[in-house]
Amino acid sequence: MTKLLFKLFIPKGDVSDPNVRSAYGKLSGFTGIILNILLVAGKLTAGLLSGSVSIIADALNNLSDAGSSVITFIGFRLAGRKPDKEHPFGHGRIEYVAGLIVSVIIIFMGIELVQTSVEKIITPQKATFSYLALGVLCASIAFKLWMFFFNRKIAKTINSPSVAATATDSISDVIATTVVLIALVCGIYTDFPVDGTAGIIVALFILKGGISALKDTQAPLLGKPISKELAEQIDSLAMEHENILGVHDLIYHDYGPGRALLSFHVEVPAEISVIAIHGMIDHIEREIYSKYGIETVIHMDPVCNGGMCDHVHSLALQAAKSVHPDATIHDVQMVDCEGKNKVYFDMILPYGLDISDSQAAALAAEYLKENGIDAEVRVDHPYVEA
Repeated sequence: MTKLLFKLFIPKGDVSDPNVRSAYGKLSGFTGIILNILLVAGKLTAGLLSGSVSIIADALNNLSDAGSSVITFIGFRLAGRKPDKEHPFGHGRIEYVAGLIVSVIIIFMGIELVQTSVEKIITPQKATFSYLALGVLCASIAFKLWMFFFNRKIAKTINSPSVAATATDSISDVIATTVVLIALVCGIYTDFPVDGTAGIIVALFILKGGISALKDTQAPLLGKPISKELAEQIDSLAMEHENILGVHDLIYHDYGPGRALLSFHVEVPAEISVIAIHGMIDHIEREIYSKYGIETVIHMDPVCNGGMCDHVHSLALQAAKSVHPDATIHDVQMVDCEGKNKVYFDMILPYGLDISDSQAAALAAEYLKENGIDAEVRVDHPYVEA
């Protein structure tokens, strides 16, 4: 079935082609919309006929999945739209805004279902067993298992975290529906309020999914660090070029699927000509865009090596380590200021220290002053995912 859908709806070409990638994403979203709506219709019918709050809760769980699939479909569709004068960075963040709204709706839905399920436990009403409900739940488990493998295949093909999350959610749905199925069967043999209990369990699944989706959508809106994996790949790509001595300050701006901007600094030998370095940096920027589709701006930091430069660098690193053992440094520069050498450098500190940035900078500067070096220290923090 999966191969047939790919053959019918995916154009020929490499997944690096935005049109091919978009087709995979839209297929995942559209398939999720259709199947989840069918499951909602079947479960609502079975739940209302049998009076089972847990089956109705499971139906609403699938309704939230349908909403997530709509977001996936819209996101991949909008990612293909060109930027315009009102939106020079594209329209991709609409996916995150819509996802935020859907997440809040899901959370409120989960809270309402918890209340309904608790009422069902306090004043239990025995749900009516029906083979229709049994058949719908079994079909739901089968559909969701297929959707897991289907979305996992797409996620691996186009390296999409959002589709991978959809695949994971399908497994959660299998577990939730299995709980409802067990409650339906057990309800025949016991007066224990298994229906209301199962309803609470499913509602908790819904709340967990809503809170997780809320975290996933607010993070890119607020701004999040570049992933450690991508940072390492960019670092490796840049360092393959001759005369690139170091890479730091990778700052990543996510404007939605298929639209990202990146800036970072490269350290280069001070004695190399500006024209030669400029040509090499231009080449790296084009290489990153060709490989990752990311618009990149690279800043050049000339550094000196040998003799006094190495001595100052070593002392600056010791000064940083005296503030915090995990501190690192970059951009160590010696400048002739009014006949005296003054050292400037950036000190990278972890988040959440007990001292302020200005206090940390003062401690490092004082350490260097005791070693006969006049320094001005700028404190910075990591932009890469921990």
